[in-house]
Amino acid sequence: MPHMNTLELRGGAGRIPVLGMGTWHMGEDRGEHAAELAALRAGIDMGYRLIDTAEMYAEGGAEQLVGEAVAQAVRSGSVEREDLFIVSKAYPHNAGRQGLPAACACSLERLGLDYLDLYLLHWRGEHPLKETVDGMRALVAAGRIRRWGVSNLDVDDMEELVAACGGEAQLDCAVNQVYFSVSERGPEFSLLPWQQARAMPLMAYSPVDQGAVMHDAGLAKIAAGLGVSAAQLALAWVLSRQGTVAIPKAVRQAHLKQNLEAAQLVLSPQVLEEIDRLHPPPGRKRPLAMI
Repeated sequence: MPHMNTLELRGGAGRIPVLGMGTWHMGEDRGEHAAELAALRAGIDMGYRLIDTAEMYAEGGAEQLVGEAVAQAVRSGSVEREDLFIVSKAYPHNAGRQGLPAACACSLERLGLDYLDLYLLHWRGEHPLKETVDGMRALVAAGRIRRWGVSNLDVDDMEELVAACGGEAQLDCAVNQVYFSVSERGPEFSLLPWQQARAMPLMAYSPVDQGAVMHDAGLAKIAAGLGVSAAQLALAWVLSRQGTVAIPKAVRQAHLKQNLEAAQLVLSPQVLEEIDRLHPPPGRKRPLAMI
């Protein structure tokens, strides 16, 4: 089992594995249930400890699937609950003082868990950030979640979040999860540096563009020279950025294994320069991409 690197979370809030399993689109098709469950179980057995889900994914179906996989893995003795890092996200309309504890309770029930390791605001909605921060802190105090964070927030939103937390010294947001990949490098211009300066990991969703990188001939050529696939190269590139975590979705066990191998790749300055020529870093601020 390969050693999984981890990143320290802001303010001594523990550590997070740099590579996890995403579950977007899982739980939507009952005919895929057995394969998806087997993939999650295989991932845990391979050494994955971070699993990312959300109440939005299949309207709770993905959470139920994760819960089933975790329960089986714990029962089998292949892992302890405390060794896993389970993430879920709340809909924006549930992110108020009243809605957040109810949404969290529903997520925990679907997952069959007593607590979440990390709970995120999925994206900004109508509730003021101060209300969401208060709700998240109350859930931490109640032991329902270990830590909290946000998703799809750009620098201006994050500055507002700092104020909602009571200033930089009180900033207890653990992570921000955004769309970040070799072909979607927008966060590198200002958001990633902002988070790096605050030791706040950036969780990259869709780090291999939902598989689209496999059709990138330029990446494939560089990857072939390294004896890896274009998807592995793209994933290794994301993980080469300081302070990033990646959560690709994989249903095939071969892809899970390849993702683990990609996390061990160290890219040379020459390879990074070649990738920059193919997919240049952003030269100006762009709106944060969302999918």
